[in-house]
Amino acid sequence: MTTQIDSRGPQFTAAVTSIVLAVVLLTAPSTFATVLLAAQAALFAVGAGRGIQHTPLAWVFRTVVRPRLTRSPEWEDAAPPRFAQAVGLGFALVGVIGFASGAGVVGLVATGFALAAALLNAVFKFCLGCEFYLLSLRILKGSRSDRLETPATS
Repeated sequence: MTTQIDSRGPQFTAAVTSIVLAVVLLTAPSTFATVLLAAQAALFAVGAGRGIQHTPLAWVFRTVVRPRLTRSPEWEDAAPPRFAQAVGLGFALVGVIGFASGAGVVGLVATGFALAAALLNAVFKFCLGCEFYLLSLRILKGSRSDRLETPATS
């Protein structure tokens, strides 16, 4: 059984994440930027570990935003956004490590990549991490079927 989520929720989360990451870039390199990026990494960790529907931003979306929206939600599988949260976590951790170790350029680049992906989702509803998840499933499914369909040699 797959968990279904309101497809507008991840877009809302991406919009808030975009703001957080933009503030990180505007204030970096600083202790504030490092701590803020670490907080964002913690949010990504919850989304990757428990599912995006269990994050604080998902709660805000469910209780404050969604009741005010007029059109009916479109439901989607929660697995691709969960994978996207794991990808965001990876970039955020690289950014935190970069800032904390004095490699500010590494922190800036990693945060910039995360911001670009979040903006794509927030503005265009294009989840880059979700697309990578679906692509990897197709590749894995294709490689498994190749092995299954290959006749045994004698």
